[in-house]
Amino acid sequence: MVAGAMVADSIPAAEPEAEMIMVVRKLEKPEWHPYFESISKAVIGKRAEIEAEWLSLIGVVYDPKDDRLEIALDGLDHLIPHPQQVYIDEKEGQLNSLEVIDRDGVAQIVQLRDPLMLPAPSTTGR
Repeated sequence: MVAGAMVADSIPAAEPEAEMIMVVRKLEKPEWHPYFESISKAVIGKRAEIEAEWLSLIGVVYDPKDDRLEIALDGLDHLIPHPQQVYIDEKEGQLNSLEVIDRDGVAQIVQLRDPLMLPAPSTTGR
């Protein structure tokens, strides 16, 4: 499970009546292909942390034929052959992170975040 995550619990918010629910759940293997196919378009452009580097995410695909999870990034394809378990961390219906246990039992955690939105450059002179 994603380190430091709370399972189906609420996180205290600034306003008592407003709660943000974060859910971590294990995906069963038959769910992998349809789940990643359905969220791939929603995660395009998000930033993903792979090997301590934040890169633009293009998509996440599970190939059942080759039993391989592919995390496609701008300039890099991160392949995880023969994944054993997949855990997803969703908040308000959006994927925040995923943890993949590979065939050697090593946890590979991918954190996601929205890209930093910088203000448009000023077109007026100084």
